[in-house]
Amino acid sequence: MTPLPELTAENTAFWKGGADGKLMITFCSDCAAAIHPPQLVCPKCWCETIESKAVAGTGTVYSYTVNHQPWVPDMQVPFALAVVDVDDAPGVRVTAEVVNADPETVTIGQRMRVTFRNLDDIWLPQWEPMI
Repeated sequence: MTPLPELTAENTAFWKGGADGKLMITFCSDCAAAIHPPQLVCPKCWCETIESKAVAGTGTVYSYTVNHQPWVPDMQVPFALAVVDVDDAPGVRVTAEVVNADPETVTIGQRMRVTFRNLDDIWLPQWEPMI
């Protein structure tokens, strides 16, 4: 069973954007800072005018891990989790499972694109290698 996030005013766009195939990142309306995880107040300028915008949904692997431990019954292992620097959102890194690739082939610097896995009313981002 995959634990699902609690939807809040600040994170709903991020968790539901996948329904439209969009990676939604929060931005400050005043200083244009990209904010992730989503927040109601800009941590750079303290502005409270925040909006979610779709970004390209691509990025570069900053770091990753390959997990071999099945933490819950029926968990498929091995699997890779990648921390990806998101294009169009300076300073934002999104951590998600890597899909459609052998976990042992993930590398730092590898280009990725977002896909989504729908569970209930949540769209979990996943990364897949760009070909």
